[in-house]
Amino acid sequence: MNVFSPPDQLARNPALAVLGFKRQLMYHLHFWAFIAIAPLIWVQWQKEHHLLSALLVLFCLNALLVIGFLRFRNTYFLKGRLFPLLAVVAAGYSTVINGHSGLYWAYPAATALFFLLPLREAIASNIVFITVMALITFSYLPEAEFWRVTVSLGLTCTFAMVFAWLVGKLQQELTWLATTDPLTGCLNRSQLADILNTRIQMRERYERVSSLVLLDLDFFKAINDRWGHQAGDQILQEMATRLRKRLRDSDQLFRIGGEEFMIVLPETRQRDADTLAHELLASISARPFMNDIKLTASASVAEVSQGETWSVWLNRADQALYLAKSRGRNQVVNAQRPSAHVARHTQNSAAT
Repeated sequence: MNVFSPPDQLARNPALAVLGFKRQLMYHLHFWAFIAIAPLIWVQWQKEHHLLSALLVLFCLNALLVIGFLRFRNTYFLKGRLFPLLAVVAAGYSTVINGHSGLYWAYPAATALFFLLPLREAIASNIVFITVMALITFSYLPEAEFWRVTVSLGLTCTFAMVFAWLVGKLQQELTWLATTDPLTGCLNRSQLADILNTRIQMRERYERVSSLVLLDLDFFKAINDRWGHQAGDQILQEMATRLRKRLRDSDQLFRIGGEEFMIVLPETRQRDADTLAHELLASISARPFMNDIKLTASASVAEVSQGETWSVWLNRADQALYLAKSRGRNQVVNAQRPSAHVARHTQNSAAT
């Protein structure tokens, strides 16, 4: 998915949406930095400040490379680490030869670092930046100017750091809210297609199989009708806890319906997923939930097949779950593998 797609197209995957906005921010900061700095190359050259002109050329070339890599390769060139190096050297040297006019560029550069680099790297870079500028102003400017510059630049960096930290925390919280079921803490449907597509790509490229398990509590509506929705919510929470205890760190647990859960099992054959599904059903029925409420569940298992899309894979599992329900519940049904003709048809449809 292209992170430069409009935000409404990225909204289907909140994690990618956040990444897209971050990269757009990097793109625009380097773009406008290039627009602002490029004319200064000629200005400094006319003043016979050839070394500073060369530094500004390097700064602009780095900006163009970042813009090009983000635009056409969807990657962050050198992870933005040339920006702080060139900014420190150029701003410092400009202050040495131009005096106060060089200082003006230190403030936007120091602020930009908090939006171009990870927070810890930005803090470390700004500590170096402030230290360099303090030494230069102490050496080349009056003492009163040294204190004004050092304190004002330090405060600017502090304010930018706090703002960037709060924005980062807000992004994490919004991403969590958008991708997680608030009741059970399981993943929700927002990332389902992307995660299943990832497993399909691993199957197609590296022959690394994955399976999924659909699990649905039996007669759950009767629980809500008899004990109330609050009791039903508590059962769902305990259900998610029981499932997590039997899963690996690499497994992913979704709540995709009222009482329906889905487990994505990387590197797992159907027979192993079937064994796990039977264990999960046994753990659900063996011990009552709150208020001695006894429950059972039905499950289906489906291993991803060559050439099928995520929706076909999920539909096979869903049909098998329906079959488990119709056969009397409290059992596991393995999904039938698609025929070779269906697989080829699906693969050709996806290619076109």
